[in-house]
Amino acid sequence: MTRSIWKGPFVHPSLLKKIDKLKGATSKKPIKTWSRNSTIIPDFVGHSFMIHNGKTFIPITISEEMVGHKLGEFAPTRSFKGHTPADKKAAAAEKPAEGDKK
Repeated sequence: MTRSIWKGPFVHPSLLKKIDKLKGATSKKPIKTWSRNSTIIPDFVGHSFMIHNGKTFIPITISEEMVGHKLGEFAPTRSFKGHTPADKKAAAAEKPAEGDKK
């Protein structure tokens, strides 16, 4: 479900506070956040975030193309290890089970 247009995009209030603090500062220290459901607004462009993926924090720098998306879209929660190679599957199928004797 999407959020209704009249409500506007959801951004966690603590993120808005942190962005306001960084606007006046010269150092661009990354903002650490757990709010994966916050929408990226134009005020975030150029800032760097550390987005929690459930285990670690993923560093992300916000660009103009990211506006309108959610922060969680850029910090994947699952890591793909790859498919089992075909040669391993074939070797397992050829090898008889330990209980089977012919």
